[in-house]
Amino acid sequence: MTYTTTTAETPQENGHMVRSLSWTGAFWIAAGVPPLVLFSLGGIAGTTGKVAFVVWIVSMMMGFVQSFTYAEMAGMFGNKSGGSSVYGAMAWLRYAKPVAPLSIWCNWFAWSPVLSLGCAIAAGYILNALFPVPLATSQPVLDWVAAHAGSLTADNPRVAEYLAAHPGLGSAEAIRALLTSDAVAALTPAIRSWTAFNLEIPGLFTLYFNTTFVIGALLMLILIAIQYRGVASTATAQKWMAIIVLVPLMLVGLVPIFTGSIDYANITNILPPASAYSAEPGSWNLGGWTLVLGGLYIAAWSTYAFETAVCYTRELKDPKRDTFRAIFFTGLLCMAFFCLIPFSFQGVLGIEGMLAPEIVDGTGIAQALGGMIGAGPVVAQLFTVLMLLALFMAIMTACAGSARTLYQGSRDGLLPKYLGHVNEQGAPVNAMWTNFVVNLFLLALASDANGYFYVLAISNVGYLTFNFLNLNAGWIHRIDSPHLERPWRAPTWLIGLNTLLAFVNALFLGAGAKVWGYSNALVSGAIFAALIVPIFLWRHYVTDKGRFPAEAMEDLGLANDATSFGPRRAGILPYLALAAGLAVVVVANMVFQLPG
Repeated sequence: MTYTTTTAETPQENGHMVRSLSWTGAFWIAAGVPPLVLFSLGGIAGTTGKVAFVVWIVSMMMGFVQSFTYAEMAGMFGNKSGGSSVYGAMAWLRYAKPVAPLSIWCNWFAWSPVLSLGCAIAAGYILNALFPVPLATSQPVLDWVAAHAGSLTADNPRVAEYLAAHPGLGSAEAIRALLTSDAVAALTPAIRSWTAFNLEIPGLFTLYFNTTFVIGALLMLILIAIQYRGVASTATAQKWMAIIVLVPLMLVGLVPIFTGSIDYANITNILPPASAYSAEPGSWNLGGWTLVLGGLYIAAWSTYAFETAVCYTRELKDPKRDTFRAIFFTGLLCMAFFCLIPFSFQGVLGIEGMLAPEIVDGTGIAQALGGMIGAGPVVAQLFTVLMLLALFMAIMTACAGSARTLYQGSRDGLLPKYLGHVNEQGAPVNAMWTNFVVNLFLLALASDANGYFYVLAISNVGYLTFNFLNLNAGWIHRIDSPHLERPWRAPTWLIGLNTLLAFVNALFLGAGAKVWGYSNALVSGAIFAALIVPIFLWRHYVTDKGRFPAEAMEDLGLANDATSFGPRRAGILPYLALAAGLAVVVVANMVFQLPG
């Protein structure tokens, strides 16, 4: 295969990206994936209890094995950007045209929310740093309580209600607790509770336009501005942030092991919890397995994500050599972090500590990181800065990868045409602004803690759907496109194993989506996924008159005909795979039930 290179035209004129990236550049951009472990540490501990660190390890191992199928497909399409969903989509075009854009769409709406979710957490850190909620034991709170000591008496109805809810306490203790609560509320900066307005969507969710939303929107604009300068600029920014963030994060994972801070009672006698977010141990019954499958469901959103390293194939200087290196070494990096950090967190904090609200919502992770190595308040503040940089890394990775997925889907005739535009530096600007607009909506939803996990649960419906389609695309390409050059070829047994793992992911999808407190998450995710079908039909049959762009056909070695994709050598097998995958999802959803 001949890979196109940049001509005298500008990227904006020829519509293509610039080959300015080495494999190390792709590696540094994808280095924003390891911090994703911090997004759902508390959530997975809440649903799986002591099994949490095992869930992370198993999920990471699956992601690493699956990446070899993606690496082979990426090498086949050196002229494409957008990642493995784009390369896998080419396999499905011969059999079911709408399935091809479905793979791309599902990958995009799984990755894109990192922008809003990350900015929501970052906004929380900024608010905590600049406008902290006073501690109940702080001197201002104690002074306020002393100044208002006479404002609450034993015959007040509030005192009676408190005593009823806390039997065994005396009136003086109740008054003290209530005054302390009043003091914290009174001394909390007003900006913490400021809300412009809320917009309720009946039966679905509520959008919150508050301080978190405003700060998050500003952060998104800053990160998009960095990426406007092209992929080389993004790689450079990511490189320095990665060095600053990942080295201390790795030390946090290692220090407790070498200093003996791990309490092995926290990682032995491994049982799922009796119910979600309960510290009480349960058993390996149907309900326990449902919770564990829910953990594997949501962990995949983070542990599989290093496949984004092949999003930049069209921008690599030497895609034949660099594609495999980028995903392989990024996978090794993620292997270290996704196995080590959850192990050390659980070993030090225990399940009770992991279930603390500030760990579950992510805002207390930085303080926990400092506490794990016995650091003082100054170092803890430095970890807050590191946590912000870690979030920015993850957001930059997601923004860069998801925008290129939209761009290439447009170039191949699968998504709206306007998304295929790049600027003078070769950045897919229309796709970037589309990401921004969509994530403004998601940010309004994620500005509330409940909405945060709702967005995460639904987006992961798309991610596991994409993985199922893409792992099957590996063997379909082997059968239908044997003529395409494969700079790196996976062992056949590994392609077979990954086909089996596709159905394991379908099991996670069917059983796990319900675990996150939203019984309709699976249905909501499926409905959102289906939205791409009318969009694709309009692009293909109305805009393009039933023909695919020439460059899409050339990449398949079928440049002479824009309507036919050649013989379907796999016959009925792809249809059987789709039917079997759907059956696994439906049966798993019916069989696996939450405890109680």
